[in-house]
Amino acid sequence: MQAPQPRGVQGTASALPLHVSLALAWVLLDPVCSQQCPPGNPLLVHQFMEIGADQRVPAQHRVPSSLDPLYGVVRRYLDVVQQNPFPTELLRVALNEPSSVRTSQVVRYQAGYVVCAAIAVLFFVAVPATGLCFCCCRRRRRCGGRIKADRRSLTCQRNLLTFCLSLTTAILLAGVICAFLANQRVKEQMEPGARAVPATLHTLRKNIDCIPQGVQSVVEQFSVPRQQIISDLNNVSRSIGLTIHSLLKEQVYSVLEAIQGRAQDLQNSLHHLQILHKTVQTLTHFQDELGLALRDRKESTVSLLDSPRCTSCARALGKAQSLEPGADYSRVPSVEQVLKTLSGLPKANFPDLIEQGNSTFNSIPDLAVAKMAQVVQDLKDEVNKVSKKVQSIADSFPVYDYTQPLNDALMQAENKSRPYLQEVKHYEKYRWIVGIVLCSVVLLVIACNLLGLSLGACGLAMREDPSDYESRGEAGAKFLLMGVGFSFLFSWLLILLVFATFLVGGNVQTLVCKNWANQEIYKFIDTAGNLPPSMNLTQVLNLKRTLNLTSAYQECKKGAGLWDVLQLRDAYDLEDHLHLSQYTRDFQKRLDNFNLHFEEIHFLDGAGRRDLETFRQSGIDQLDYPTFQAEMQNPVVRTSLEDLARDLEGLRKIQSNITIAGRLANESQALWKIQNATVLTQEALVVKLNESVQFLSAMAPHLQPLLKQTMAEIALIETMLPVQAQRLLRHEISCFTRKELGYFSQYLNWVRRTLTEDVASCQPLATALDNGRVILCDRIAEPWNAFWFSLGCCTFFLIPSIIFAIKLTKHFRPIRNRLISTASEETYPFHIPRVTALKL
Repeated sequence: MQAPQPRGVQGTASALPLHVSLALAWVLLDPVCSQQCPPGNPLLVHQFMEIGADQRVPAQHRVPSSLDPLYGVVRRYLDVVQQNPFPTELLRVALNEPSSVRTSQVVRYQAGYVVCAAIAVLFFVAVPATGLCFCCCRRRRRCGGRIKADRRSLTCQRNLLTFCLSLTTAILLAGVICAFLANQRVKEQMEPGARAVPATLHTLRKNIDCIPQGVQSVVEQFSVPRQQIISDLNNVSRSIGLTIHSLLKEQVYSVLEAIQGRAQDLQNSLHHLQILHKTVQTLTHFQDELGLALRDRKESTVSLLDSPRCTSCARALGKAQSLEPGADYSRVPSVEQVLKTLSGLPKANFPDLIEQGNSTFNSIPDLAVAKMAQVVQDLKDEVNKVSKKVQSIADSFPVYDYTQPLNDALMQAENKSRPYLQEVKHYEKYRWIVGIVLCSVVLLVIACNLLGLSLGACGLAMREDPSDYESRGEAGAKFLLMGVGFSFLFSWLLILLVFATFLVGGNVQTLVCKNWANQEIYKFIDTAGNLPPSMNLTQVLNLKRTLNLTSAYQECKKGAGLWDVLQLRDAYDLEDHLHLSQYTRDFQKRLDNFNLHFEEIHFLDGAGRRDLETFRQSGIDQLDYPTFQAEMQNPVVRTSLEDLARDLEGLRKIQSNITIAGRLANESQALWKIQNATVLTQEALVVKLNESVQFLSAMAPHLQPLLKQTMAEIALIETMLPVQAQRLLRHEISCFTRKELGYFSQYLNWVRRTLTEDVASCQPLATALDNGRVILCDRIAEPWNAFWFSLGCCTFFLIPSIIFAIKLTKHFRPIRNRLISTASEETYPFHIPRVTALKL
């Protein structure tokens, strides 16, 4: 049976050399060299409030309409009328020196409109004059007479005239329907469009007024990282202490375990040495007694077995002659000197030392909290100071200097536009009434034409009844002449309204809307000298001379901010105000200057060290354990008393001599008594001795290396623990600083992006300009132009309507037949004279 191996050496063939142990301890005690910032406490990505989301001007869009094909036709017609490019030179002279504008320049540019004006004047004069002449002719009964005779050739002419007048009337009907729709569309769009202009200016001005508030809101969002930093500061000291404790506990606990192991080895060794010493003494004492008893039994048994009267006793005689002690424990080395050296050990209280070292090491988090309390409070004060520094961004941000003139200009434009737009709505009401009246006149002409055509055709179909034929045909002719009269009477009003609306709407489309859409107007404004000083946006809005309206509009439309459009970076260095070190310099300096001195931790006091040193020098590893082991291999008695006793009992049974048999029985009982009383006791002591020898012999080769390594580890950890704790502290503070500076950096980057893109966004300006174009051009000018174009078509188609109606009138009137001297039946139809008298 083998004794258990001591702690710390189980399964180890030999201890490591001292220098290897020191190198290994140094590596294990240097966790900083490969330690990264803890992933369990990552940098949070903050979500800041969205600034500028409500600073948007609602975009106006062109609404698809059933009149879109007509709008396209009108635009193409106006492109034919006005083929000249944008009149840059003419406008420049007109705006700067109105008296220098020459009429020839205006006529040259407006050549298409001059031609249309000439046509309108000709229509204005010729049609009423023709109508006056027609009235005079009718008064003298020279126009619009009757057909004197019906001929087949006139049928084709009548049908052709009927078809042409019907087609003309259909065109007039389509045109007047479009005119009614366009007129109503203008009325519907004019009032909301007039309301949208000041509303858009007001919304734009309100958004510009909100820019300083937006800047202040950006500054106030520093509360987000501030709260996070304050929260981290509340936990940083304990977090650092726990991190140091976590990174060093493996090495510290390893040393404490080694101390506990050596203390246990000391106690176990002392225990086994005492057992070994007492057991050897007991065995030596028993060995003397056993030797005397075996000597007596040997003499008696040998003489008995050697007697001739003992039958078959030769075999047992050889065993009896070996009845003498086997092991001689007086020859084993003495351990008294080792016991004397270790006497009174351990003098140190190793459990208390281990508990004290463990408690001291576990108090590192609480120590960090206590030591860092003041610096944490100083850091909180620094964060509050940063809040005041951040406020300086809002106080010094220069966008207000540029937005105030723009705000004043928008307010002035809004105030001036309201009475003007009220006048526009007022005159639009009259225009709408006039348009409705004149469209109704055209509709009346159409009605006269339709009634004339219907009654005339009905009259022609009723020729078999002369009375119906004459009345209906005459009525149809009169309706056609009524339509002709209305056409002559109101033609000059129609042409006046058409030309007036055409001149206004056409120029708005060709001069404003077309060049607004292709940005020619922006280029004109950008060119120096085109605008007078009172209209110069650069001077009015206090902008830079290098500002280009075209590029500014395009950038604003893409969502750029006033920061880039107004080029404020030249007047205000935003990067200088948002430099990270400006806000974190003192915060970082306090963290860098903080130093926590860790007290030395002593895992062993003087008594503990002396105990281990005495244990090392006790010589326990120099005892001759092989001698013990060799002596223990010898049996207590050279021959087995049990076997010999059994042999004697067997011989007793076969003896014929009762005396010999009795003596054999007595000898057997005496041997059993020695076996049970002495030999078994010594064998048990030998087993106990063997356990102690096995333990001590297994520990002896490793005792010196283990004790040296343990003492070296203790010395190293006591020396390096404060150093490593200090290095870990600096590393954790560095990670904490990097994390908190990341929050500052997040906020400043967000401020940079928000101030340059969101808060002072100029997209509302581009949206307002686009809204103005949509309201003026898409919602008002297009139906306006569609109205005069439709009414103009109706006006000019009144001419063929007049001609066809006058021509068709004579075909609808009753025919007065009379005899003419010719033989043709076609010319002179057969006539039966009426009997006037009967004479008998």
